[in-house]
Amino acid sequence: MPTDADVIVVGAGLAGLVAATEIADAGRKVIVLDQEGEQNCGGQAFWSFGGLFLIDSPEQRRLGIRDSYDLARQDWLGAAGFDRDEDQWPRRWADAYLAFAAGEKRSWLRAMGHRLFPVVGWAERGGYDAMSHGNSVPRFHITWGTGPGLIEPFVRRAYAAQAAGRLIFKFRHRVDALTVTNGVIEGVSGAVLEPTSVERGVSSSRTAVDDFSLRAQAVIVASGGIGGNHELVRQNWPPRLGTPPRRMISGVPEHVDGRMLGITEAAGARLINRDRMWHYVEGLKNFAPIWPRHGIRILPGPSSMWFDATGKRLPAPLFPGSDTLGQLHAIMATGYDYSWFVLTQAIIKKEFALSGSEQNPDLTGKSWLMTARRATNKGAPAPVEAFKAKGADFVVRDKLSDLVSAMNALSGDNLLKLDELQSQIEARDREIDNPFVKDAQVMNIHNARRYIGDKLIRTAKPHKILDPAHGPLIAVRLNILTRKTLGGFETDLDGRVFGTSGAIIPGLYAVGEAAGFGGGGMHGYRSLEGTFLGGCLFSGRSAGRAAAKAVA
Repeated sequence: MPTDADVIVVGAGLAGLVAATEIADAGRKVIVLDQEGEQNCGGQAFWSFGGLFLIDSPEQRRLGIRDSYDLARQDWLGAAGFDRDEDQWPRRWADAYLAFAAGEKRSWLRAMGHRLFPVVGWAERGGYDAMSHGNSVPRFHITWGTGPGLIEPFVRRAYAAQAAGRLIFKFRHRVDALTVTNGVIEGVSGAVLEPTSVERGVSSSRTAVDDFSLRAQAVIVASGGIGGNHELVRQNWPPRLGTPPRRMISGVPEHVDGRMLGITEAAGARLINRDRMWHYVEGLKNFAPIWPRHGIRILPGPSSMWFDATGKRLPAPLFPGSDTLGQLHAIMATGYDYSWFVLTQAIIKKEFALSGSEQNPDLTGKSWLMTARRATNKGAPAPVEAFKAKGADFVVRDKLSDLVSAMNALSGDNLLKLDELQSQIEARDREIDNPFVKDAQVMNIHNARRYIGDKLIRTAKPHKILDPAHGPLIAVRLNILTRKTLGGFETDLDGRVFGTSGAIIPGLYAVGEAAGFGGGGMHGYRSLEGTFLGGCLFSGRSAGRAAAKAVA
């Protein structure tokens, strides 16, 4: 039977665009479907900070960072904790991705016009032993232009391929089923949704106005994860992380609903590691939401004191920026689904950044002047100051007694005791008098400031929290923020999907978050950060090239 294209890609996010442009550049014809409107081209990556995991990059070397493939692999395996039979292909994907991150990843992107901010960030620092979770060195490379700057080369390539007649976009096309004939995937069918003019990220209509059916030699599922579907998040929540949160906010739009995962699974695909997920614990309610339950994540430096809902300081090494899932486990073990930062104006000025392209107009707009003001302004960056003034989760007071009273009023639980918080803060403050200390968090601050990047723009000079000269005092209620699915469809290194029988399903590929960023979960249990976007790039490229070769 005739086909409508050589390959159909379901999803116009980063992974889907990468796959589609690789197919088109190979001279094949590709159709890209997405249930959202054209204004959402690029998907979740548009909203991202644009962080990329690179190994032994020129940016690292210029800052005196000594990195290597072996050190990065040690860190990756320590974070991943692979321990299942199903981890065979995720482990192989991890090795392949590490080689990519240490090899051609940077030059491949650079050839398309992609550029990096020169200061490398240090996310997920760990704090355990050398073989446990965490990045031993800074590896978080920020895209100059953030998320929009990262997707731009692929959007540009896609529209160039469309102009050349090799790529067709079909927005507002919702896939409802995969077409299977004798075990072979031969196309998709679904509904055409009514046109929409809502802004990017805003929930769109699901009213169907027509049906469609398309045929191709291969289908690539690039539909993302489940972060916008809290019911599905709770359904897959692992017991090891405690009881699912009663209240969560969303780091992704509502259309990131996992619907296509169920459709693909119904066609026989094997979904593995569905209990592995990545949710942040430093979420803020957005005072100007774009999508339902819209949350923003704080990217914190190491100095804020972190207390659980009852006022007990989180144990070492669960400091800001150290171990996201370790913090999540500790918070949920309290029986409450929120926690608190307590800090000063001096800390928020230097250490608070907000994740997301829209929260970083200097980096997103590629303005060196605005970026330089991060280090010279009297206040925090303007988006941070806006949250401090308007955000529902911020409390600002001059005195600790007033701060604690306002924190109790905000939570409504009345769990915090002034004397308990004061004794813990005063004990920490006594450690500031010497450069050698026993408080592990203060040690961590000193360690961070030995790295020039942190000393310049990410770590405040050590000072006493209760010193009025560094005030006012600030408390921030932190919410659980849904974000990434670490499991996904089991695939080989070409992105071909395995069926429940253990055999490859002919004609079916999966990329990006739908494939656990590669193989069904190349991160294992934990991520080293900067690896989600990179996983979309690498899996999309691998599957796109493989599919282009496979079609007749």
